[in-house]
Amino acid sequence: MSKTVTNKKTVQEMIEQNKHKKNFTTIMEKLMPKLLFTIATISVLTTVGIIFTLLTETLEFFRRVPFLDFFTGTVLKPLSQNPEFGVLPLITGTILSSLIAMLVAIPIGLMTAVYLSEYASAKVRKVLKPILELLAGIPTIVYGFFAFTFVTPILRAIIPGLEATNILSPGIVMGIMIIPMVASLSEDAMSSVPNSMREGALALGATKLEVTGKVVIPAAISGIIASFVLGISRAIGETMIVTIASGSSKNFTFDITQSMQTMTAYIVEITSGEAAAGTTIYYSLYAVAMTLFVFTLLMNVLAQYISRKYREEY
Repeated sequence: MSKTVTNKKTVQEMIEQNKHKKNFTTIMEKLMPKLLFTIATISVLTTVGIIFTLLTETLEFFRRVPFLDFFTGTVLKPLSQNPEFGVLPLITGTILSSLIAMLVAIPIGLMTAVYLSEYASAKVRKVLKPILELLAGIPTIVYGFFAFTFVTPILRAIIPGLEATNILSPGIVMGIMIIPMVASLSEDAMSSVPNSMREGALALGATKLEVTGKVVIPAAISGIIASFVLGISRAIGETMIVTIASGSSKNFTFDITQSMQTMTAYIVEITSGEAAAGTTIYYSLYAVAMTLFVFTLLMNVLAQYISRKYREEY
């Protein structure tokens, strides 16, 4: 009789425990959507806050400096007695450094992706791809000192007129830094092409090189181009490499052997100086930052557009 009572109590306890578990599960099911929504909202509100801050401070700058003078001016002298705020020298430096970087990153990154996707064995790919991606983990300040102390002296020995700080050296090193991004994303795009397309082309008598150039790359072109555009946006937003190796001369020139300054380097220079809050120089930081934000935003939008337009579904 006592055993029966004990068993009954045990069963009742189990029923109570299950009720508690169900109640806890029900509460969690109701709370999780709200928690996830709150987390997603925080990221959205952060973005809105950044844009709002940039806009308000940029508008204040344009109340003091005419819009056309800023975007068409070729002279940037924010610290002189008669300051001038033409942003074209910074835009030129940013575009030139990014173009040099992509001239290095695109061919090397694409050829690396082709080798890893189409020619390398599984063992070689497992070894080479992680080593390649290690480049992405190197701090950018290390790349900056590498450009200044190693690459620049080599280039000056080859190009006599090259200045100690120039836009060519950091552009090349930025290209080296971007290679893993271009190679990895392009290799992923090529690896997603079905093997049946390769086998069909080989069955028709195409060589391995013809299959790669006429079948695989065209089929993966959306991912490849997206990697190029994302690489460009990464180069546009790079800070430490150009700050260390390109100098602070605000020259409006297309001569890549001269010292130039990018938008990110200008922001670093002014913020590390004596730009008192409320001054025109202080607000110029936000105007340059807003210009940089628009540049990177356009690059990302372009990458998404290209990816959607030329995406192949298998």
